[in-house]
Amino acid sequence: MPAAVVAGLLLFASFPPRTLWFLAPIGIAILTLVVRGNGRLRGGFGYGMIAGLGFFLPLLPWTGIYVGPVPWLALSAVCAVYVGLFGALARLVSALPGWPLWVAACWSLTEWIRASFPFGGFPWGKLAFGQSDGWYLPYAMLGGAPLVSFVVALTGTGIAALAVWLLAIMREQSPRSEARRLTSWYRIVAAAMLVAIVPLTGVILRTALPGPEDGNRPITVAAIQGSVPRLGLDFNAQRRAVLDNHVKRTEELAADIAAGRAPQPDVVIWPENSSDIDPLRNADAAALITKASRDVKAPILVGAVLVNDDDTTTNSVIVWNGADGPGERHDKKIIQPFGEYLPMRSFFRLFSEYADRAGYFVPGNGDGVVHAQPATGGAPVPIGVATCYEVAFDRAFEDALRAGAQILTVPSNNATFGDSEMTFQQLAMSRVRAVEHGRAVVVSVTTGVSAIITADGTIRQQTEQFVPAALVAELPLRTDTTLATRIGPAPEAVLCILAAAAAVAAAIRRRTRTPAKPTDQDV
Repeated sequence: MPAAVVAGLLLFASFPPRTLWFLAPIGIAILTLVVRGNGRLRGGFGYGMIAGLGFFLPLLPWTGIYVGPVPWLALSAVCAVYVGLFGALARLVSALPGWPLWVAACWSLTEWIRASFPFGGFPWGKLAFGQSDGWYLPYAMLGGAPLVSFVVALTGTGIAALAVWLLAIMREQSPRSEARRLTSWYRIVAAAMLVAIVPLTGVILRTALPGPEDGNRPITVAAIQGSVPRLGLDFNAQRRAVLDNHVKRTEELAADIAAGRAPQPDVVIWPENSSDIDPLRNADAAALITKASRDVKAPILVGAVLVNDDDTTTNSVIVWNGADGPGERHDKKIIQPFGEYLPMRSFFRLFSEYADRAGYFVPGNGDGVVHAQPATGGAPVPIGVATCYEVAFDRAFEDALRAGAQILTVPSNNATFGDSEMTFQQLAMSRVRAVEHGRAVVVSVTTGVSAIITADGTIRQQTEQFVPAALVAELPLRTDTTLATRIGPAPEAVLCILAAAAAVAAAIRRRTRTPAKPTDQDV
């Protein structure tokens, strides 16, 4: 049991804001050693569940900062179930030849299930999202976040295999077992090569990433971080103050531009919830945004909450171009359960007094692209948008890239999560998406951390938390697509099919095999 806890804690420690990405394969290696063997599958599940709690409990406390520990503990326990499922599957397939490959594929399978079910899934905590500073990140341009998670897991299972086979040789004393020892040495060499080659290939792939200036025509982008009057669930009780903060910081940028202290941006990006007053229904809010856009002499992508005729709401990003007013918009397509809406509301309100504070948002159905006319001229720029929670999902930018997005943005609002690690975890996801799709990404957050990320995943600029700020940078538009963009979810589908096939084969073998004492070949 202690080893399972250690495995989970190592996985947690590999995530931002720490840069200990190399702990993730070690955590997978320890967990693999704990769960593999010929015992009952429920034992593998139990050890996996313990490791999952060691991973998710320290990873997700931000989910309960302002609503108490119940949501945090419940969500962590649900996520741990999927690690428990991995433990059971790993124990099942570890009897197969080539088991390090199948065990790693099982991790991919359980990550996919967790990102899909229930209530649309919860992909937070994918191994890939802890690798934004690591050697494995370049794999994202080949197969997206799923491939990154897989190669991290494969390195871990390779380390586990190395340990198992070295131990087997150390235990072997019989002079008649030379052939078995030779086979074990072959396996050791193969495992050592796997452990070395997989991360080193990532280092080599880094040379294939686009340079920060590589691309087509450049544009200048500004990200505004206006901050909020106070943190917590009621941050938007002063909705006008939040809007005023973002208008004020934009006006300050306009003054800097007029004085020659800042370059003229082609487009300005405000964060999610920067106008929780619906500017399509409220003339005062519309006038403020129009003035800010005219003063900064550029269109503004405004994160706004829009009220529909049926009293539902959409979490939207609107292109607001000076006196011309609102243009195209992106309505958030992947909305957050238990936050933006509450599934089974009558049931969950029995457990928390905060249940009815969940919103009544409805998902949009667009392609995730808005077009902005650059202030300095030229053709309209197609900008791919994934709002806050959306960026955690592999499908978030798929439609946008197919629709021709040449630059990406992630407007977010983290005011409801205080000074937790959540904002750094989410920033890492944006870095993975930049490499995955070969696009610069602009992250604009109400309270920070806002950032300018180049197509190789490098953070060029970033803000401090809770400090009003403006980031301005020239970024290249890009039309080239990565292999990951072109093939979409295919790598994850292949890995899941391999894992499922291995599990079926192992189950048949386990059912039909005559019970016997394990031999060195089984080890």
